[in-house]
Amino acid sequence: MEKILQVEKIEKYYGNKGSLTKALDRLSFQVEKQEFVAIMGASGSGKTTLLNCISTIDKVAAGHIYVGDTDITKLKGNQLNRFRRENIGFIFQDFNLLDTLTAYENMALALSIQQEDPSKIATKIEEIASSLGITKVLQKYPYQMSGGEKQRVAAARAIITKPKIILADEPTGALDSKSAKMLLESLDKLNRDLAATILMVTHDAFTASYASRVIFIKDGKIFNELYRGNDTRKEFFDRIIDVVTLLGGDLSDAL
Repeated sequence: MEKILQVEKIEKYYGNKGSLTKALDRLSFQVEKQEFVAIMGASGSGKTTLLNCISTIDKVAAGHIYVGDTDITKLKGNQLNRFRRENIGFIFQDFNLLDTLTAYENMALALSIQQEDPSKIATKIEEIASSLGITKVLQKYPYQMSGGEKQRVAAARAIITKPKIILADEPTGALDSKSAKMLLESLDKLNRDLAATILMVTHDAFTASYASRVIFIKDGKIFNELYRGNDTRKEFFDRIIDVVTLLGGDLSDAL
């Protein structure tokens, strides 16, 4: 299998010499092409810091992060901006759609930035919109959409440029249960039908059960790891709960 993401012994610290906190402690793992991986952990476990380092929002203090064959910890300035734009897709908890643009225009802008052939933009948008069931909102502005519709538009915008990996930060955090389920089914469809590689941070076991693998983080280190294998989603959910229970006092934070 082709490795899309490789994290090697990364460390990240916050604070100063008088009060130094190690957020990530020589953490290593990899993600292969078309995997759907969830990162779980209690508040303060390091999962958001990890995503920020992979997304290049934060810099690591030590170690390396490879996306494809590129060590992104060595990229700077315009080189880093270009790599991020061309290789990483983002789905944020608060959607991050441009309010003055329609759903169609939000997706078209992402393609235009990539210098896509204008004659192909409409076809690409229609295909991804049909796949995610958002064709009816293409001409709507974000304020005219439900939370679930906005998040599915955000997912479409993230995948439409065909990045190497999609990073999702608590994508169901602002959604009701029905909208959350629709989004997760959309992510599952992106993964299965469009070969999207997804790394998703979540505190929620139900959300994590849609992934093919779950990595649990505690105190900046990998605590455990589960593969779904041939389990049903319900069986995988139960196994996830078992590991969360092992986290003891973190249970209330992780669910």
